[in-house]
Amino acid sequence: MLIKRSKKSTSKQQSDKGSLILLWITITFCFTLGFVFANYTIWSITNNIIALGGLLIIVSGIAIRWISIFQLKKAFTVDVAIGEDQTLTTNGMYKLIRHPSYLGLLLIMIGFSICMNSIVSIIVITIPMFLVVIYRISVEEKVLINEFKENYISYKLKTKKIIPWIF
Repeated sequence: MLIKRSKKSTSKQQSDKGSLILLWITITFCFTLGFVFANYTIWSITNNIIALGGLLIIVSGIAIRWISIFQLKKAFTVDVAIGEDQTLTTNGMYKLIRHPSYLGLLLIMIGFSICMNSIVSIIVITIPMFLVVIYRISVEEKVLINEFKENYISYKLKTKKIIPWIF
């Protein structure tokens, strides 16, 4: 988080609107509640298979998140900012969706909630995380539209937000 923070000297725009701190508070809150409601009883083979499925979702989310971060290179920051020499990335994963990093984050959180083997854990993790990610995306997209104008609006019309071909 400290390494990938934008620097005022190399940023044209910074407009986080509290979304980073909200994201971290929500992640902490969701994990805490998720673990409180997790199923700790003796598991059957079904519970182990469900947990394995959750683990596969976590690994998929990590892969998607890191690939998207590597594709952005120096343009990736944990706070919402546009670098001085930043260009709009529309290739690779960004050809299908505008925010693959957030898709990866959601998959990681959903995977962990599934591993907890409790419907309540799934609900208390996925719903707040989804709402915070949607808020963060709206903050980010306002900055991107302000910076890239018609290019971003055109890109937005061709791609989905976080789920290819759906949303």
